Amino acid sequence: MATVNIALQNQTSSSTVYAYITGQALDNNNALFLLQSDGKTYYYPTSPSSTGSALSQDCAIPLGAPGNTTTVTVPHLAGSRIWFSVDGTLTFLLNPGPALVEPSVTNPSDPNINLSWDFCEFTFNPAELFVNISYVDFVCLPISLTLTNTSNTSQHVSGMASSGLDTVCQGLTAQTASDGAGWSSLIVPNPTGGNLRALSPNNAITLNPSLFTNYYQPYVSQVWTQYASSPLSIDTQATWGTVPGTVDSSSLLDFGSGLTFTQPSAADIFSCSTGPFAVGANVELGALIARLSAAFNRSTLLVDSIQPTAAPSLYYQNAVTNHYARIVHAANLDGFGYAFPYDDVTPTGGVNQSGAVQDPSPLLLTVAVGGGNAASGLTTQK
Repeated sequence: MATVNIALQNQTSSSTVYAYITGQALDNNNALFLLQSDGKTYYYPTSPSSTGSALSQDCAIPLGAPGNTTTVTVPHLAGSRIWFSVDGTLTFLLNPGPALVEPSVTNPSDPNINLSWDFCEFTFNPAELFVNISYVDFVCLPISLTLTNTSNTSQHVSGMASSGLDTVCQGLTAQTASDGAGWSSLIVPNPTGGNLRALSPNNAITLNPSLFTNYYQPYVSQVWTQYASSPLSIDTQATWGTVPGTVDSSSLLDFGSGLTFTQPSAADIFSCSTGPFAVGANVELGALIARLSAAFNRSTLLVDSIQPTAAPSLYYQNAVTNHYARIVHAANLDGFGYAFPYDDVTPTGGVNQSGAVQDPSPLLLTVAVGGGNAASGLTTQK
């Protein structure tokens, strides 16, 4: 099928809620795509003459009163997002290309910086519809997913309850009280009172590079000591199989064939993409980076010498761990959702923790924002 219907549900307590859909149109030479406010008309922006130009079309889809459902239709899209904003519209701008200037939580001058907004991500191509909720950047609005296929079978990702953000912020505050690290610094207060969002450690470090300096060093040192005398094996879950590595005399974690890692910093671990975790052209190195950085975020390296075979019950059990990810997963009713870039790393045959639904024969994707009807569990309709 060339299009799919998406039911957008307002499960907030506000009657002023908007949705936006952006992506690259696969059937139109990957052109920049936005859906117009009627939920049906496609908008392909042309390249503007200057940076920061306004959109020429209204792309704010009103969702109506709490409990209302608005159904829209989209074509095949890649790199796509469904954005939501509450009590105000979002500002998207265009740069020459055209390139879309999206809302940002790390740019203090962004016009959306004091608004309550969030997004989920999806790809819809001839092979399948794939959708996930994401906390890689921040936590703000609860979002749930229900994907029903042409056989009338449904998959469901619960997301958070309406109080999810406050639950996360309470957890971050409690963790700071426990270990004195900067977890409460991730909380962004709302100018009108309460919590506006909670940033991921990676984004918080972007705004304040001094956060979490040396936080992971005790754990990293223990890992390096343990694997100087015994091997750490990474199951690449690909053609390279399971690759053993040890810490050599130069203090490099060496997996052979030039695949080595220096000790990562906290910023490297939280980003999964800097320092020793910077991904280059070597695909095997990329497979190692994904699994090694996931193990550091989950702090499973001292309890399991073969990664990624540790069960989710062993994640985040060390005192030094990605407590943001721990707290975020705990705040989701079913425990699922991307909390760091490689949170989709899963033991072979295990349960993916990343909060995704996918199907080759999609009939209807229902995306609810606000958590008002959030419920856990996989539903099957017959």
